[in-house]
Amino acid sequence: MQVDGRGNMLLGVDDTSPAARRRYYELLEQKSPIERLAMAVRLSAMVRGLAEAAIRADSPDLPERTVKKRLADRLYGRAVAERLFPGA
Repeated sequence: MQVDGRGNMLLGVDDTSPAARRRYYELLEQKSPIERLAMAVRLSAMVRGLAEAAIRADSPDLPERTVKKRLADRLYGRAVAERLFPGA
C-alpha cells in the first residue's frame, strides 16, 4: 500500500502532481464538515450508480432483485449479498 506525505492511501495510478495534491487538500480543508459530508455522499452515490450501470450493461435482462444482489456483492461482499437477497 502506498501513502502520500499526509498519510492518505493511494490507490492505483497516481498521476497527480504534488502541487496539485497540496492545493486539493487546501481547498478541502476550507470546506465545512457538512460540505465535506455532502461531497462524500455525492461521490458514494456516483460510485453506486456506476457499479449498477456496469452490472446492467453486462447483463441487461437480469431481474431487478438480481441486479441489487450483484450490486450488494460488489459493494459489501458475498456474505452480505446472500443475507440481504437470499435465493436471488
